[in-house]
Amino acid sequence: MHVGNRRLKTFVTAIIGQPYGIAGFVRIKSLSGETAHLKKLVRVTVRCASGTKFDEHSLEIEDYLENGAGFFLKFKGINSPEAARTVRGAELCVEREAAAPLAKGEYYIEDLKGLMLTDCAGEILAVIADVIEGGGGFLLEARLLDGEMRLIPFRNEFIGEISLENRAVELRKSWILT
Repeated sequence: MHVGNRRLKTFVTAIIGQPYGIAGFVRIKSLSGETAHLKKLVRVTVRCASGTKFDEHSLEIEDYLENGAGFFLKFKGINSPEAARTVRGAELCVEREAAAPLAKGEYYIEDLKGLMLTDCAGEILAVIADVIEGGGGFLLEARLLDGEMRLIPFRNEFIGEISLENRAVELRKSWILT
């Protein structure tokens, strides 16, 4: 099983929501929960699902607004609620350097995708296909060597050392894959 050494330059940092007000602002749901990094953005890539493909376009940020109702962005050229609806549901992609900074022990979801899931002896058990949010926290979606998928709680009792350099995540309790 080949696992490439990919380190994405850009990745999704937020989801664009409903229009807000009459000037073309849109609600922003930061995937990290942080908004300080969003205030520094000048230009972003907006990725919209279009049938079976994604359309990407670059948008300039004209203004932001933060109040008790949430965090909102205004894109240049989007000046009405009707125009704002055209980007609703789109992913806001940024360069790695513009993303929310990580604290010790934190990882970007995109960096975990494609890592090998190994046992304590270093044997490859699966590859992390995705990280999804579940009711009790995040779950690693692991593709076993036979192609089957399993969900593993992303918690210390199941997950040991994470090494981005070695592209591996240690699984402490391999019985969870059975």
